[in-house]
Amino acid sequence: MGSEQSLWGTARPWQPRHALLALPLGLVVAVMVVDILAPPDVHLGPVLVAAPAVTAALGGPRLVVAVGVVATAAQLAIGVTRRGWLTLNHEMQILALALVTVVIAVFVSSRERQQREMTQIRTVSEAVQRVLLRPLPARLGPLRVASVYLAAEEEAQVGGDLFAAARTSGRTRAIIGDVRGKGLSSVSDAALLLGAFREAAYQHEDLSSLVRYLEHSVSRDLHELTDTDGGGEEDFITAALVELPDDEALIRLVNCGHPPPLLLRGRSVTPLLPHVQEAPLGLGEFVSSAYHADTFLLEEDDLLLLYTDGVIEARDEAGAFYPLAERLTRWVGQDPDTLVRRLKGDLLAHSGGSLGDDAAVVALQRTAGPADIP
Repeated sequence: MGSEQSLWGTARPWQPRHALLALPLGLVVAVMVVDILAPPDVHLGPVLVAAPAVTAALGGPRLVVAVGVVATAAQLAIGVTRRGWLTLNHEMQILALALVTVVIAVFVSSRERQQREMTQIRTVSEAVQRVLLRPLPARLGPLRVASVYLAAEEEAQVGGDLFAAARTSGRTRAIIGDVRGKGLSSVSDAALLLGAFREAAYQHEDLSSLVRYLEHSVSRDLHELTDTDGGGEEDFITAALVELPDDEALIRLVNCGHPPPLLLRGRSVTPLLPHVQEAPLGLGEFVSSAYHADTFLLEEDDLLLLYTDGVIEARDEAGAFYPLAERLTRWVGQDPDTLVRRLKGDLLAHSGGSLGDDAAVVALQRTAGPADIP
């Protein structure tokens, strides 16, 4: 059976749950037959109210009303068949059945309206994610790349965590960041930093000057937003920026209050700790920062993992944080795509499928093969 004409007046594909309509309709028939054949002092008519109630789980408000009408007709048939007329008791049962049917139909209508609104929210969130968090390519020069984003709020596909990458002058630059807060309220702040990075990554020769520009841009824009919306608290963004030259086996890193990236080499997992922890972006006017770039070795097949604190702050049922470095030792030697996929599944399993904060991960691995992207 391909499709059926729904009670909404439009053709809808047949679904297995439609077969379950036999339950409320069979209940109506069974109650009517048993009540008619039962002794005079047995009355099963009130059980008919279960028919529209069950239907609420199977279809929309019009279907509920339709089953309610069938149940009411059965109640009427019971009264006429058993006594030849309707007693006051039967009239009250019919009235109660009609009222309950209306109440259930209103409830189902409200439920469907909320479901439509949630669908619209998810659609908008997905559109925002496509614009804001553009998917990273699988290759950037000599690097293999994989990434994943997990929003804390179920209705949102994007929140306050961010990442991006750019190819410029024989090198790859990448950023990962975390806006204070979570969910849709932090999207605008994330968009400010991503927009500034995507423009400035091609204009600044060294990583330190790029970070200084981002600090100036973010501070100005965040303060303007704070003044506009009347917010009284200071906004900021933690971020880690890396630069990986094509012709040098090294990483340049500027860490602005962000969790340290992890370097996977052989069987070891090493945090890349900066000599000086710079202030988060947006707080430059309060703290003097030189934004010095630290240098680390990145050899062939080494993998660099960038992540946000939503990963390491995910808790299990006992309240224990997710042991990221320990878990990564299970997957050393894996390619970025496999590692990120396994990390995502393990993180969600640890947290019971729900995160307390947005989480983002980017994996970069240097290879010896030819670069697919110039």
